[in-house]
Amino acid sequence: MSEWQEYLLEDVVDRFIDYRGKTPRKTTAGIPLVTAKVVKSGKILPPNEFIAAEDYDTWMTRGLPEIDDVVLTTEAPLGEVALIKDANVALAQRVITMRAKEGFAFGPFLKFYFQNGDGQHELQSRASGTTVFGIKASVLRKIPIELPSVPEQKTIAAVLSSLDDKIDLLHRQNKTLEAMAETLFRQWFVEEAQEDWEEVTLADVTTRITDGAHASPPTVESGRPMASVKDMYEWGINIESCRQISPEDYDALVKADCRPLKNDILIAKDGSYLKHVFVAEDDMDVVVLSSVAILRPNGKYHPLLLATFLKMESTRESMENIVTGAVIPRIVLKDFRKYELQLPPIQLQEQALAAIEPLYEKCWENDRQIRTLETLRDTLLPKLMSGEMRVGI
Repeated sequence: MSEWQEYLLEDVVDRFIDYRGKTPRKTTAGIPLVTAKVVKSGKILPPNEFIAAEDYDTWMTRGLPEIDDVVLTTEAPLGEVALIKDANVALAQRVITMRAKEGFAFGPFLKFYFQNGDGQHELQSRASGTTVFGIKASVLRKIPIELPSVPEQKTIAAVLSSLDDKIDLLHRQNKTLEAMAETLFRQWFVEEAQEDWEEVTLADVTTRITDGAHASPPTVESGRPMASVKDMYEWGINIESCRQISPEDYDALVKADCRPLKNDILIAKDGSYLKHVFVAEDDMDVVVLSSVAILRPNGKYHPLLLATFLKMESTRESMENIVTGAVIPRIVLKDFRKYELQLPPIQLQEQALAAIEPLYEKCWENDRQIRTLETLRDTLLPKLMSGEMRVGI
């Protein structure tokens, strides 16, 4: 670390730009608006809000974004960070952009610095506010930061970016494979559905439709994982984000059948209902809370095909009448069990599976690679950003 130099952030950032005032009227099309809620996990998610093109110049008077500018959320949530990859965007309130000063800093390195634990600590420890917890631009400028030479910054950023790029590629592959599976399902079982197929309910094609534990055991520092809907993602449960409960409470919930088993279908029941639907590839070493529902198919409808049906947007829309709650929508299980669907003949299911199952198997394989790469990245990040591990330049 002796070759690293300490600066204030304002010494290595050429320009800080924050956006104040009332955001222009939002439209359904126009210039994408980057808000704090789309800056997440080191990248900018596709914006779903826009401003009119004629309002762009009057709103962005403090400065226009450039490629590799660092975007940082300054409140609600604080500390999400990403890089500008498309300069044709507008920036909303509660974000600030930082442009690295040539010869001192490299934008992607600064992004990884604020993703790392040390950078997050500097932000959180300097934030203030009771109603709205955030950091002021004047305070952000004075954050101390230690940097290696710009060539080493670029090398470090290249190592970490290559891992992120591979992870993003695998995520895109999975979205493509999942879309292919849905297209095949739609062709076989929607477009070519027959009138004489049996009408059944979800209860008819499952042995069990239940949710997880309604009583939440106490959290312990070290124990066994318990998941809620917040821990779900497209292909499984993020064990690292689960809270821990005692082994005794865990075993009691296993006996209460709150542990997902191989071929169970798990769905997000509360909140953004059906946002996540996946088949358990194997018995899972986790128990779930009541925000997650477990469907256990009985062999009449193959789990992968039934899960594909439940994932479809048309299915979600048709279930609106069995959802309750205005603030937090929840699927009502007693009505969910009665939900009607057509049951394709088993021979046709087997034919469709010959094409669809390999797509899901590849998704599972990709997901395992993603988890491995994320672990590697998260292990390397603090070591590289602190100088504990050096890279050749």
